[in-house]
Amino acid sequence: MIPVSQLTDYLREQALNLDKTELQIAVMTLSAVLNVEKPAPRKDLYRYPVPKLSEDGSCSLIEELDERPYDLAPLLGGEREATGKALADLHALLDSANSKAGAAWIGIYRKFGQGKDAKLVKLAYQGLPSRAEFPLTEAFAEHSNNSRVGLTGWAVLIEDVAQWRAEGGGYYECDPKVKSEVCLPVLAEDDNVLGIIDAEAFEPGFFTPERLVWLAALAIVLAKPLAALPPLENDEDRPQID
Repeated sequence: MIPVSQLTDYLREQALNLDKTELQIAVMTLSAVLNVEKPAPRKDLYRYPVPKLSEDGSCSLIEELDERPYDLAPLLGGEREATGKALADLHALLDSANSKAGAAWIGIYRKFGQGKDAKLVKLAYQGLPSRAEFPLTEAFAEHSNNSRVGLTGWAVLIEDVAQWRAEGGGYYECDPKVKSEVCLPVLAEDDNVLGIIDAEAFEPGFFTPERLVWLAALAIVLAKPLAALPPLENDEDRPQID
């Protein structure tokens, strides 16, 4: 059971004006998803299509897919049974949360690496193929909300992408149809960033409090499964993934 104080702290730290009772209900609903028995994990959970990147790696070539799918297995220490179950949990959480939020695109990213080698890697998503990795550098964060949230641990809510860009806000365009976006951090117990969630919609002002509460709940519930995924500092001390 996630304590109410943790929910309150997350809302305060992320400047989210959401109903605490509704958030608690959403967190309980999503937490229950982790306890549901699931079919054997599919092999394709480790691999997904991605668009080609420009030569300098700064943007996605939206209409052109790479010949090779992105493979998560090397990052996660191979295709282990527990890891496959954890990936299946991430997809189940996305299904449940987005059935309420209704985003046109939504993804879960985990932080890998340290220092200049740190990056966010997409582990699960719904929607069109998109970039798999976002560098966690100040330079990339100038035009990427994913990287900015991954570096700072502070949420970004864009009510209107066109207005945001007109006012000088940095923006990484994966799909020109996107009109609004929310990016929330997934935080460890020590408040360090474990990863992020990113959600996009094709109309401005889409992410109302009624929708945001499910995305905030998803970010909170994801802390446990993301923390349990390899690689960890000491592989022998990996917690059991239920």
